[in-house]
Amino acid sequence: MWVARRFLSSVAQRIGQYAGQSGLFRRPPHGCLPELELRYLQCTCCWRSRVPVAGFETLNATISSTSEPCKEDNRSLDACYTSEQRDAILQLLNTATPSEMAGVKLLRGRKSLNIVEYRTKNGPFKTLESVVNVPLLKHKSAVIVFNSILNPVKKERKVRIQLAKFIRPEVDRSWLEDATSIVSLVCGTNKIAWAHVDRGMTVLDWQQLECPNFLRGTYMASAYLNDVSTVLALLPSADFYVIEKSSISVQNTALFPVMAHMRTVEAMLFALLEPRKSSPESNIPPRVLNMMRIAVGRHFGLMVGESRTSGAQTVRQLMTESVTQKLPRINFPPELLVKYRNYFQMGSRRGGEELCDALLQAVAFYELLSESSS
Repeated sequence: MWVARRFLSSVAQRIGQYAGQSGLFRRPPHGCLPELELRYLQCTCCWRSRVPVAGFETLNATISSTSEPCKEDNRSLDACYTSEQRDAILQLLNTATPSEMAGVKLLRGRKSLNIVEYRTKNGPFKTLESVVNVPLLKHKSAVIVFNSILNPVKKERKVRIQLAKFIRPEVDRSWLEDATSIVSLVCGTNKIAWAHVDRGMTVLDWQQLECPNFLRGTYMASAYLNDVSTVLALLPSADFYVIEKSSISVQNTALFPVMAHMRTVEAMLFALLEPRKSSPESNIPPRVLNMMRIAVGRHFGLMVGESRTSGAQTVRQLMTESVTQKLPRINFPPELLVKYRNYFQMGSRRGGEELCDALLQAVAFYELLSESSS
């Protein structure tokens, strides 16, 4: 106890000794902070080793360099940026498509569409201040958008870092985040359906094709190749092709013919859609990916035990939200809404399950990717 008291007394004396000197404990005079020379902290064990501490001028410089522009409410947005910065911002906002603007912070979804609609109706933006006239883009949001355009986030590319359990093969997330669009493919027993969706969550193409040779006769390879090649001739170009991975177990002998059929079509799609060979050494990501059917079902709450129920009702809800909500989960062009408005009604015999699954897989892909990035 006596040793502890003596130690505390010694520390108190040291503090009193340095408090009267110009150092860390000196009270700054009224007004602005003083510009101090480099100070030092002394080691409390030996009182000889010194550790330099940055002066106030270093701190001030750091704060001023990291502060965001345009913090003064009485300044216009154009006054917050240089002429070169204004030109760069306006160039992107006046020329970029919704999918290109999706890479800018806060511009994914409805905001990018509002920008395109506004400039189409009123002409190109001439000032930064005019951007706040766009619906959903107020002053604070506009500043964040402008700063994101001027300082885009650069992502390091690494190959074979697993994205999540629902994607195979393993791919770095940055490759997927940089993709402009994907094509989601689902194989059925007699058809193949696909949905082409861009990064701005807009459906670009959505259809299916009957495959008359599927599950017929002795599973002739040439007949299967003919059907699959016909589908590939209609597929749009995309950065990635995401093929549904069926959840049929190899131990289910009753469904073994269906499983063999699914694997055959899946293998053909991989071979025909992946002309280049990806490898860690070449730093080229795979173009064709598998997505687990169970993961999509769980994402939309379609699982009952280990079985997945129909997604027709979920697709009808997405189509309704596309018309009734300002910020829907996914945007449909009018022609697709008209084409499929009665396609997924209860009791319909149109056979649209593959269409539903292809669309839901694309939506789940982007939403799960966004969740894993946050």
